[in-house]
This record gives sequence, C-alpha cells and structure tokens, in this order.
Amino acid sequence: MNTIEELLVSVANDDEPPEGLGLELSALWWTKKDRWDEAHEVAQDIDTPLGSWIHALLHTIEGDLGNAAYWYNRAKRPEIEPEQIEAEWDSIVEHILQRK
Repeated sequence: MNTIEELLVSVANDDEPPEGLGLELSALWWTKKDRWDEAHEVAQDIDTPLGSWIHALLHTIEGDLGNAAYWYNRAKRPEIEPEQIEAEWDSIVEHILQRK
C-alpha cells in the first residue's frame, strides 16, 4: 500500500488485510473495517511507540479514555478527543506510509 486511498479500497472490497501489509497497517485496516477486536489483537503485538499510538486510538474508539491516555503517554503523543478519531487514523496511516 502506498496511499490511504489504496488502503481504503482494500477495506471496502476485501474480507482480510492484504498479505504483506505489516502489523501496523493491518491493525489500522481492521480498525477501519470496524473490527475492533481484531485490530486490538494485532496492536497488542506491536511493542513500539507506533504500536502504542495505534493502541491509544483503539481505546479512544472503545471509549476507554483512561486507558487511551496511558497508551498515548507510552507513545509520547498528545491525547485526542473522540471527535478526532478519523483524523487521528489518517495521521497514523500517513506516518506509516511516509516511513516507507
């Protein structure tokens, strides 16, 4: 995947994340698919600041803002408000794609 648009097309058309997507984008793929449990399961295996950032987003989506705050702190990122979830998802995806 090279763009957010390609990732979104996959979310709309596929039942599983594409092979070779990587853990971070797979977690975000499941997140956009509205499959929180699958996204959380993948995120738990990403023991990096980026994984913590994704984990924080997931707990914000869940509505567990205390737990989200813990993960944002581990990621060294500012906490977001629930209405910022979509923009945060975009920011994380862009961050990952720029690293490639």
